[in-house]
Amino acid sequence: MNIKTAMKSTTFAMLMLGGAVLGFASSANADAIDDITKAGVLNVGVFADFPPFSSASADMSLKGYDIDVAQYIADALKVKLVPVPITGQNRIPYLTEKRVDMLVSVGYSKERAEVIDFAAAYAPYYIAVIGPAAMEVKGKEDLADKSIAVNRGTLEDTSLTEAAPPSADIKRFDNYNSVIQAFISGQTDLMVVGNDVGAQVLARQEALKPEQKFQLLTSPSHIALNKGEERLKTAINDAVAKMLADGKLNESSEMWLKTPLNPENLKD
Repeated sequence: MNIKTAMKSTTFAMLMLGGAVLGFASSANADAIDDITKAGVLNVGVFADFPPFSSASADMSLKGYDIDVAQYIADALKVKLVPVPITGQNRIPYLTEKRVDMLVSVGYSKERAEVIDFAAAYAPYYIAVIGPAAMEVKGKEDLADKSIAVNRGTLEDTSLTEAAPPSADIKRFDNYNSVIQAFISGQTDLMVVGNDVGAQVLARQEALKPEQKFQLLTSPSHIALNKGEERLKTAINDAVAKMLADGKLNESSEMWLKTPLNPENLKD
């Protein structure tokens, strides 16, 4: 091989290597938005049996507050929404392994933030005291001498125990059905549940006319995504902000949670 041939070979090899490096860089720079747009779908991890946030309707499609929000984000990205059923145990691996693009109904914690990223809070989650409309209960002091149903050993139980005056009669039950039954049957004056459980009672008990009296604790739900996906995070935050501004979040809250949306409940 002469010098000219050798130089040509070396130049060709360098060009090929440069092209490979550029190709790798282009691939490395591809992010979730690119992948979602290319696929034409937004895969969202949802709990399939978590009313009123997400549950199967009569036609077996998922409906609820979470589905409304996920659909709005998919529409903003101009792609099809694909709800992916997940569990509390597998949802973080589903996200980090990129089997889904994002998760809904995720509470913020410092431990989770070390593994995944969080977009804006979009849904209220709080623990509330619920009672008949005719009963005046405005704050913790009004729990005195009242009987209150709560699910034993839960965060609701802990929150109520900390807040209730000594004369409150806390009646602990082993599941939410028993808590609800005790309240609606008149065994207790009040009950303490999360707003997801409370929404079901508020929707069905027209004769009792139950209402939320006050909140004991609030911890809003966030949308979770993988770390480093800043474009997707911005798109999610923009969509949630728009839903809040144009009243879409409030519409979903009134439909599914049976109460107007209080923006204060979206603050950690």
